[in-house]
Amino acid sequence: MSERTVEVMKWRRRIRGFLSYGSGRTAGKALVVCLAICVALAGPAKAAEDADEVTVLAFGDSLTQGYGLVQDQGFVPQLRAWLAERGVAAGIVNGGVSGETTAGGAARIDWSLTPGIDAMIPELGANDMLRGIDPAVTRANLALILEAAAARDVPVLLVRVPASGNFGADYKAAFDAIYSDLAAAYGTLFYPDFLAGLDADSPDQARRFMQPDGIHPNAAGVARIVEAIGPAVMRLIEAAQSARP
Repeated sequence: MSERTVEVMKWRRRIRGFLSYGSGRTAGKALVVCLAICVALAGPAKAAEDADEVTVLAFGDSLTQGYGLVQDQGFVPQLRAWLAERGVAAGIVNGGVSGETTAGGAARIDWSLTPGIDAMIPELGANDMLRGIDPAVTRANLALILEAAAARDVPVLLVRVPASGNFGADYKAAFDAIYSDLAAAYGTLFYPDFLAGLDADSPDQARRFMQPDGIHPNAAGVARIVEAIGPAVMRLIEAAQSARP
């Protein structure tokens, strides 16, 4: 038993004595003192224990947020579980907002990148594409998000949801090029297709992994997405650990 543990146990015994025999005022003072000392004694050990943990901000739209799914079936909780199973020390913050566009992301990025964030996974643009927003506007908004991360030395895994062909081949080409171009310009990691894990041999097979709306993955689909993107997230976490002083 360590000296720190012995000291904590001593103070626990003392507070029990105060609570059993002392007045309410005395007991209250003793509780405050005990808590302060226990935190001081245990704090360094806890800090050392968490030193390797990386906090990742998953910053996106409904695909990140977990639209239509119970709490533990969304992208963020399934990614947390996937990493934990592999012994990766990481916390994943759910910064997904259903219906979010890149403009909305750019508007909230500064207060989303709190000092405790070590890395970020931006997954934004699908709603821009569904609305036919000019790819130049999407590019400018994503650049603002990446500039905010760069200013804080936060490593990034930039994630693309490729455009459909609804607005023509030229629109799709211009939209899809945004992500690889920006990843190269800002030196970020790049994941070319958030939905890649849903690739199937037939449309009928693919539908098994989607919710009835045909847009959002179901729990089984999210599991496939996480399995596919997981190794890239692990590389992001390694980059964040390497970037620490």
